Amino acid sequence: MKHRNNPTLKGHHEMNGIQLAPYVEFHEDVHLFVYRPIGLMSEESVNKIVSVIEDLEAKVQEPFNRFFDTLGHDEVELNFKNVIQISLHRRLVYTDRPSIKSAILATDSTIIHYAKLHAVLTQGSPINVRIFTNRNEAAQWLGVPAELLASDASHHK
Repeated sequence: MKHRNNPTLKGHHEMNGIQLAPYVEFHEDVHLFVYRPIGLMSEESVNKIVSVIEDLEAKVQEPFNRFFDTLGHDEVELNFKNVIQISLHRRLVYTDRPSIKSAILATDSTIIHYAKLHAVLTQGSPINVRIFTNRNEAAQWLGVPAELLASDASHHK
């Protein structure tokens, strides 16, 4: 495996007046937030991306869908308690907001397990979570061109 940079969300850059972290894209035209982290998935990294999403929700007027590409994760240090806390927090914070779709691309069994738990815990809220193993199926469900979800080396520089 090639050496990769630490995936923590340090070194924010700005897009359309909104602070964005590395590995994050926001496609305002199609109302889509894309997150392609690499390396370790931990409580800290998940909390940081939740914070980025909540900042965007506060600044962007229109609701937006989300695409989480977890294929770059090579290690997971989460537990059920972390996932439950984050899911219930998101459910509470997003109450009374417009419905959005949250597509999670995953092939790692542990990540799929946690994603399913997140989907169950947000069920009945405006956050509609689905897990995909195929990028094109995720794009179709989100109603966006598959190229927007493509994972190429340029995203990991």
